[in-house]
Amino acid sequence: MTNFARDEFDRVPEDSSRQGVHRVVSAPSRPKLWPILSVGIGALAVGLVAFLLLPQLGFQTATSPQPAAAAGTSISTSTASASPTARPSGSAAPSATASASASASDPASPSALEPATSETIVPAAVDKSQPVAIFNGTLTSGLAGRVGATVKSDGWVLGEVANWQGAPQQQSVIFYSDAAHRANAEALSALLNIPTLVESADFPTPVAVVLGPGYE
Repeated sequence: MTNFARDEFDRVPEDSSRQGVHRVVSAPSRPKLWPILSVGIGALAVGLVAFLLLPQLGFQTATSPQPAAAAGTSISTSTASASPTARPSGSAAPSATASASASASDPASPSALEPATSETIVPAAVDKSQPVAIFNGTLTSGLAGRVGATVKSDGWVLGEVANWQGAPQQQSVIFYSDAAHRANAEALSALLNIPTLVESADFPTPVAVVLGPGYE
C-alpha cells in the first residue's frame, strides 16, 4: 500500500480483474505522400514546358538539321533531274508543227481517204441464166406451169416444174442457196409478188419457188 493520495486513476470497480493504468494504443503513423507527389508533378510540368517551348525558342538537337539537309539534297536532285526534261519541250514544238503542217498540206493521204469499213460489200447482180425451179404446193391444178411461163417470159431459165412433195407450206416461199443468189430471189419476189425469202441449200437449183395456199 502506497502513501500517495488516490486520484481518478485509482477509481476502478472493486470487482474488476483489471489492474494498473490502461491506455488505448494508438495506431502507428503513416508516412505522408503529398510531398512526393508534389515533387513528381512539378518535374513533369517542367519537362512538358521544356518539350513544348524550347523548340519554338530556337533550341534544337544536333540531329534535327539532318532532315533539312536531306530535303535540300532531294530538292537539288529533283531540280537537276527535271531540268533536262524541260529542255526538249522547246525543241519538240517544231516537230509537232511540222507534222501538223504536213498532214494539213496532204489532204489526199491514203489514211484520210480510207473508208470506214475494211471491205466494201458489192451486191451481186441479177443473173437470169441461173435455172429457177417452180413447185406447186396448192390444190390448184396447173398452177406451177402458169407461174413457170411467167418466169420464162421474163427472161429466166426455167428449171424443174412439178408438184411440191415436201412438208405442207402455209404460204408461198422463194428459197435461194446462198448469198450470191439472193439478188435473183429478190428479183423473182418482185416479179411474182412473194415477199418471203429463205436461204436453204436443200434444192438442186440455186433458186426454187414453192407456191403455197392462197397464191393466184
